[in-house]
Amino acid sequence: MTAVEVNFDGLVGPTHNYAGLSYGNVASLNNAASYSNPKEAVLQGLAKMKAMHDLGLTQGVFAPHARPDINVLRRLGFTGTAEQVISKAFKADPVLVRACYSASSMWTANAGTVSPSADTLDGKVHFTAANLNNKFHRSLEPQTTTRLLKAMFNNEGYFSHHTHLPDQGFFGDEGAANHTRLGDEHGVQGLELFVYGASAFNSALPKPVKFPARQTLEASQAICRLHQLKPSSQLMIQQNPEVIDQGVFHNDVIAVGNANVLLCHEQAFLNQPIALQQIKDAYIGDKTLHIIEVPTAKVSVQDAVTSYLFNSQLVSLNNGKMLLVAPQECKNNQAVNSYIEEMILADNPIDQVQFFDLKQSMQNGGGPACLRLRVALNQQELAAVNPAVILNDSKYQQLCDWANKHYRDKLSNDDFADPNLLRESWQALDELTQHLHLGSVYPFQLEG
Repeated sequence: MTAVEVNFDGLVGPTHNYAGLSYGNVASLNNAASYSNPKEAVLQGLAKMKAMHDLGLTQGVFAPHARPDINVLRRLGFTGTAEQVISKAFKADPVLVRACYSASSMWTANAGTVSPSADTLDGKVHFTAANLNNKFHRSLEPQTTTRLLKAMFNNEGYFSHHTHLPDQGFFGDEGAANHTRLGDEHGVQGLELFVYGASAFNSALPKPVKFPARQTLEASQAICRLHQLKPSSQLMIQQNPEVIDQGVFHNDVIAVGNANVLLCHEQAFLNQPIALQQIKDAYIGDKTLHIIEVPTAKVSVQDAVTSYLFNSQLVSLNNGKMLLVAPQECKNNQAVNSYIEEMILADNPIDQVQFFDLKQSMQNGGGPACLRLRVALNQQELAAVNPAVILNDSKYQQLCDWANKHYRDKLSNDDFADPNLLRESWQALDELTQHLHLGSVYPFQLEG
């Protein structure tokens, strides 16, 4: 059945800030003391969405989370009205408040894992929100993410939603950032590739030493069971622990796949020659599988991390070719830009590149691929999606007007003590849920 891959890009939230909360994410740590520009950030993201729409691709919108998370502060002993909670918490622990203000849900590659219906035994599209339990500020997300996913994909005849995995490190799950899918077409059975950083229970497998491995083998196996994946549609590969220790905190910082193309660094996987052979052997389809292995001699791991070459999007165009959607930082890096020029001239499906200014996201440690959750849908499934979350020209203008109305130009750490920021954010999101026909999905809406 004819199918398309829809990218649901995360809207940057009104409290977008650089708090340096993600240990292991070099960009996040390096920009921790900087001012952020929420309005610029959300408009940069919307511009990328509109450009994808203009290319003829189906583009979706994923709402941000409500921040700050007042409920978690109440669980930690701060009492009173929402404004009083913020005031007390800021005086007691400003770092905690910054974490509760985090807008990192903008990176919807971490929102969850999605398995298309062609790969599942029950013929439904399956969703599991990631528990993101490796980082406190991101562990706050899964319940709201699940409500958002259910509001977007709200037809039980086509979509199946699962509770996130147990909130414990043994089952650390970071969603689609460590998951990709390879196959001839989006609408036929493919190979779902799960890349884990370590095993929770098997101490014989190597682990990174400096930085944490955020995705476990056990979490990936659990997702396969929950999603009722066909045995032939699943493969587990371990990420190279040595590159995790160099700042490659997710697989999507060192590899990206789309259809019959896997673009990866030569240091991406543990025992890489064996891993790549396993992928070739497991590939489902009749087309040639193109594995483009980028040599360290041409692009160092450091260049890959700073430019986010592999955190680019690979998208299939209507002409059968593929486009690399890359951050401007790739163009500015001489080694990376030279490699991209070489790659698009070589004999493979990637024949063009488009660069985007996503500085606000990049400085917080996320490139184009971080900003989107990929969902392969056949025509019936696409028709069952909440239509208000699918981008068109009028929706784009509506969201730009909304952002210009509600977002601040600049945020610093001192602004987190301002109770007006909380109310501004909630007002903006309350209005957004109406624009996107989501119903009540945020705690402040559900609790009155």
